[in-house]
Amino acid sequence: MSRLHLETQTQAQRTVERLYKDLERHLIASPPGACPIDLQLSFLKLCHAQTCGKCVPCRIGLGQLQHLLEDVLNGKATKQTIETIKNTAANIRDSADCAIGYEAANMVLTGLDGFMDDYIHHIEKGTCSGLTTAPIPCTAFCPAKVDIPGYISLVGAGRYADAVKLIRKDNPFPTACGLICEHPCEAHCRRNIIDTAINIRGLKRMAVDNAPSNTVPLPEKAPATGKRVAIIGGGPSGLTAAYYLQLMGHQTTVFEAKSKLGGMLRYGIPSYRFPRERLQQDLDAILATGTAIHLNSKVGTAPGEISLEQLNKDYDAVYIAIGAHTDKKIGIEGEDADGVISAVELLRNIGDGKMPDFTGKTVVIVGGGNVAMDCTRSAIRLGAAKVGIAYRRRQEDMTALPEEIEGAIAEGAELYSLKAPHKIEKDTTGKVAALWVEPQIIGPIDDWGRARPVRAELPLQRIPCDIIIVAIGQGIESHAFEEAGIKVKRGNIAALDSTRLPDDSKLFAGGDCVTGPATVIRAIAAGKVAAANIDEYLGYHHEITCDVEIPAPEMADKQPCGRIQMNEKEPSQRKNNFDAFECSMTVQEACQEAGRCLRCDKFGMSSLKGGRSFRW
Repeated sequence: MSRLHLETQTQAQRTVERLYKDLERHLIASPPGACPIDLQLSFLKLCHAQTCGKCVPCRIGLGQLQHLLEDVLNGKATKQTIETIKNTAANIRDSADCAIGYEAANMVLTGLDGFMDDYIHHIEKGTCSGLTTAPIPCTAFCPAKVDIPGYISLVGAGRYADAVKLIRKDNPFPTACGLICEHPCEAHCRRNIIDTAINIRGLKRMAVDNAPSNTVPLPEKAPATGKRVAIIGGGPSGLTAAYYLQLMGHQTTVFEAKSKLGGMLRYGIPSYRFPRERLQQDLDAILATGTAIHLNSKVGTAPGEISLEQLNKDYDAVYIAIGAHTDKKIGIEGEDADGVISAVELLRNIGDGKMPDFTGKTVVIVGGGNVAMDCTRSAIRLGAAKVGIAYRRRQEDMTALPEEIEGAIAEGAELYSLKAPHKIEKDTTGKVAALWVEPQIIGPIDDWGRARPVRAELPLQRIPCDIIIVAIGQGIESHAFEEAGIKVKRGNIAALDSTRLPDDSKLFAGGDCVTGPATVIRAIAAGKVAAANIDEYLGYHHEITCDVEIPAPEMADKQPCGRIQMNEKEPSQRKNNFDAFECSMTVQEACQEAGRCLRCDKFGMSSLKGGRSFRW
């Protein structure tokens, strides 16, 4: 008789592991509009099934919580039930022996805090207070609400110009978003249930590569209304508002402080990611609507600047979309040294064609976002001998897109993770000599779900360098507007979700100057919202429509299939210049990728509740 035996996975266990993976994919693809209490109950049932049954809080308590939540969903609960749920969950959290019990209970308590209104609505009305429709997941998570299944099907059919028309119904920057969008739409793509999300951005790029935005005819403009709208800022938000207001028949005038249009599309994104000629394609299409442009025209209170008061007098409505173009300081000793450059300054110079010479220099970038990666990869292209990234958290905690981080490292950048800046050392002439950093260890999880770094019990470390680029965020030049009486909160203009200012019915504001630095697509969404609400304020209700016929869906290919990734030039070929490095899909790749779309606009819940919208 053998004393020990090697343990191997049984077929049953292998199947269970596969089911766990399937469950993970289902969670990733969770659609918007689901009842939060129903979802919470499903999680609770799963946790209850995982318990070993040894302790009473898990074995009995989770079951009682389950019954209480079922009473809420079945219309059998009262307001006293909520108090019972709260007390029961708190007792389980404080007395359970393992993480399964106390985390399940904590999840219920978190839900009580996060969606109490849904509990009350179920008790009083017998229904969920959430969405009455189940929208298309990708479209729902696109800030601009672009008809994604529609243009995917058009790309798959080779109808690229029609795809651009459909995109432009909700987003006048199809080229920009085809090249640099952070694609939040992919996060909940229902294709995740089968394999992985569709490469939505790549398919959008396929459309604009084959039908440039400035070659696709614009929609017909509505008759002129005689109304005039001033737009402060020529970035993605301001130009989006101008585009749609022009289509609605209103005359817009854009006041841009810089010498060129584009905002952060020009002055915040290097040309290797977004070539300037591609930006111009979108700008040409927007300007073709007839909007008036005033460059080098700053709105403020200084001599030679245009006053907000004057714009209020001269125009029927004013939209403030000034973006976030100021830098933020680290606040450490030696930050005034010669050789300390802000990310805003560096990228602005590159956008203006004023390329700094970093030949032979050692450069350190402080920060971990997409802007930091842009600075890192730009420094490499500017001839730096060595480029490092100092970040106070771990690589997996960086807010930059994974592909941007991987691209920077592939091009030769070094990552100094868990290194918090302490001071900047100067040489005898006042120039940067080194960055001193405090070693960190990763600590507790904060309220945002990120692990917070804490000081390690290690000595300071010295990183020799010639140039330090600070990329820790941007600020808003809101002082002049605050002086004009506009409410400012933490440096941001305080506007409502409608983009309207609460204290002045004539003023609207949106984009980065309201939200703080965000993504291009969110700025575009703000411009779209502003255009609709300004139109309503002016006494109209124009509709933006698109008459493109969407191809009928075929039987979707439900077999698992690999995702088509965007090809890039080899690091050795791309790191020495600012030429575009990403390559478009081939026709074969685009057709295959488009064929993976499950057409949630026609199949599934979305076809029954909500579905496609042809107008807004």
